[in-house]
Amino acid sequence: MSSILTDSVRTALVTELRALLADRCSTNPTQIEHHSHGESWHAPGAPDVVVFPAATDEVAAIVRIAAQHRAPIVPFGVGSSLEGHVNAVCGGVSIDLSRMNRVLRVSAEDLDCQVEAGVTHRQLNKALANTGLHFTVDPGADASIGGMAATRASGTTAVRYGTMREVVLGLTVVLADGRIIHTGGRARKSSAGYDLTRLFVGSEGTLGVITDVTLRLYGLPEAVSAAVCGFDTMDGAVQTVITTMQLGVPVARMELLDEPQIDAVNRYSHLNYPLKPTIFFEFHGTSAAGVAEHAQSAQEIAAENGGTGFEWATTPEDRARLWQARHHAFYASLALRPGSKAWTTDVCVPISQLAACILETRRDVQRSSLIAPLMGHAGDGNFHLVFALDPSDPRELAEAGEINGRLVRRAQAMGGTCTGEHGVGLGKIEYLADEHGAALDVMKTIKRALDPGNLMNPGKMFRM
Repeated sequence: MSSILTDSVRTALVTELRALLADRCSTNPTQIEHHSHGESWHAPGAPDVVVFPAATDEVAAIVRIAAQHRAPIVPFGVGSSLEGHVNAVCGGVSIDLSRMNRVLRVSAEDLDCQVEAGVTHRQLNKALANTGLHFTVDPGADASIGGMAATRASGTTAVRYGTMREVVLGLTVVLADGRIIHTGGRARKSSAGYDLTRLFVGSEGTLGVITDVTLRLYGLPEAVSAAVCGFDTMDGAVQTVITTMQLGVPVARMELLDEPQIDAVNRYSHLNYPLKPTIFFEFHGTSAAGVAEHAQSAQEIAAENGGTGFEWATTPEDRARLWQARHHAFYASLALRPGSKAWTTDVCVPISQLAACILETRRDVQRSSLIAPLMGHAGDGNFHLVFALDPSDPRELAEAGEINGRLVRRAQAMGGTCTGEHGVGLGKIEYLADEHGAALDVMKTIKRALDPGNLMNPGKMFRM
């Protein structure tokens, strides 16, 4: 799709936004192109104008101007989304929140903080460096906190600390008519009214623009240990994950990579792990002895399932190298085919169904002509495929689409979901009806109530 705005409306819109923001309103072609896409394979969607607000009041003023001209509004963080969330498929105003990057408050006593939406998770943890606290959600990319809240992001540590759903305590949101509302608060529980915070966490910019976030923090663990273990079979690796979770071994991270993904990681990060299904573990605790006990339990479970060559990483440098390699897995996958784009997809299933879902999915990929490494936050039952493909080749797109469709339907039939953390965006719209049934109509009713003009990130989540 292209912009829905006429030339005269576009001119009037840009004129008013420039009067408000001066040089923080841009129609520069480079800025327009940058804000037309994220990291996904989906076709770009160019906004008509890009704005860079510095405060919530400015966001509200931008939204009011856009609403007056019936211009679509697309929030933009750092552009790391994987399902086309930031693509301005109907044109309009791309609201880049990167200049709203202040840490507003840190309360070590209450284990919480308040940040503007443009703060990234690495910036936040750098700001927390001398407090003894850390922000736990780590999606890999240095995503913005606002974008992470909007997509209900998670990552490698969610198995222990939870996702954005669990760590967001409150929000400031600008609604489609320019009203500013505050949801939630600093109390750890409340029975007062509807839980609007949870409504906006995961709404993907379709209900409002998140401008600041109150977050739960955790103390830094006293002791940390990590390990890598290869397995003779994928079934053995997955059974290790299932048994570890069922026995209550308190792992902080448990990441699963298949052979093609390990090959990609080795090449990209200059490592030499055996080309086997592999689990990366990390253990957090209050003492070295406690961490060692948990790690020993996991090692024994792994050994019973064909796991060999436990390689320990106990120094901060070794752990950083291990997890940097895991976080670079996305780009490592693309490097297997230089010049390719990523069609990355994810599902999440009950832990008891993880082995069946992964093994059937791997058979699909092995029968195909595509490169598609598999990795996942296995302790959550969440895993990903990264198709490294040529998006201009209809045959490759069709083949990836068929595999993705079977994967999603398989996960849903197992009691799972079409996306565990990437979100719906453009790529998973068609699967929501089967997953939610009549509840999808309730979601659309909420959307119409809060955004009757369908201006907030139109074309995402569901079709209106």
